[in-house]
Amino acid sequence: MIELTIADGVAHVVLNAPEKRNALDVAALADLGAAYDEAAAAGVRALVLRGEGAGFCAGRDIAGVDPVTDDVTGYLEGRVTPLLQKMSAFPAPTFAAAHGACLGVGLGLLIATDVVYVADTAKIGSPFAALGATLDSGGHALFFERLGAHKTLDLIYTGRLMSGTEAVQSGLFSRVLPATEVVAATDAAATSAAIGATRAFLASKRLIARLRDERLALWDAVAEENANQASLRDTADYHEGFAAFQQKRKAEFTGR
Repeated sequence: MIELTIADGVAHVVLNAPEKRNALDVAALADLGAAYDEAAAAGVRALVLRGEGAGFCAGRDIAGVDPVTDDVTGYLEGRVTPLLQKMSAFPAPTFAAAHGACLGVGLGLLIATDVVYVADTAKIGSPFAALGATLDSGGHALFFERLGAHKTLDLIYTGRLMSGTEAVQSGLFSRVLPATEVVAATDAAATSAAIGATRAFLASKRLIARLRDERLALWDAVAEENANQASLRDTADYHEGFAAFQQKRKAEFTGR
């Protein structure tokens, strides 16, 4: 159900099990991780993640799961969390096009992606009230950070799902687009990033991760910016960018 294609430096990873709304079982999680490994080994300069069918990803595939014997720790701690960490640390800018259901592990896939464009009709929230379970895959952290405690618990207690428009207006994701345009817009953004100064982009990606995870103070973040700029000074793209600006032409970056 996981498809990977690579063209012009961009990896396209597609969740392709529309008959079950791209819900993920253990095998699918392993295949998704393998696709990211293959894309990283190929040295791609950007990656796009999307889902086929009516929705992006409805979360865990629980068809046939016996709640009495369910190894939920093995699934979440053993499979989901390592995958999300791998996705978050992917060595190139990553983009997701999200539509329809983006729930549970599906929401986690978006949280682990650098830039997320969502369809206005997307459905985002915590449906677990109906299952007697709780929000997972990083959902608590994302919602609390962007929405605060009251709105987060309102979504959890009621199971209400936000539209893509509301989610973007609330600061959850990058941009909202009509459902018919979201994939093309995401592809265009990834293509643009892939021909950009990707080493500089990755320096920003790493700093944003530290700001998120370590809560760096202002001047610690400034020091990191200074160090990044100094390290980039000796790259081919830094030299090319300055030369292009001085010569009033468009830069041609190579990612080196």
